[in-house]
Amino acid sequence: MWEYEHTAETVASPEAVWRLWADVPGWGTWNAEIEKVEIDGPFAVGTQITMTPPDDEPVVLKVVEVAENALFVDQLDAGDFVVTTTHRVEPLGDGRSRIVYRTEIDGPAADQAGPELGPAITADFPDTVAALVRLAEGR
Repeated sequence: MWEYEHTAETVASPEAVWRLWADVPGWGTWNAEIEKVEIDGPFAVGTQITMTPPDDEPVVLKVVEVAENALFVDQLDAGDFVVTTTHRVEPLGDGRSRIVYRTEIDGPAADQAGPELGPAITADFPDTVAALVRLAEGR
């Protein structure tokens, strides 16, 4: 298995972060790695999200877990490996929250696919989370 995690602290509430996550069509306003994004239903378990990075092919993700104001998990099933990304926001007290983005690549081909694809998938996490924080904080 291959894994990567990025965290950031913010004064934004979990509810403010959640509103941005649940607004899937608006993801491109804080994620520069999205040229186009579509969702095929409500922001709920079983819904598919199609993200198109700039100058690349669309990526189809399935929402596999949702806990309002706390987390959502999406998966890309590539057959021999599965990419699972958890997006979590945790209240820390004193008006602060922690945002966690965690990606795991698992499955029979994970030992090869993880080191090849994982760094490319997660390279934008620091910038994406920083932009999410700025927007959630109203800056």
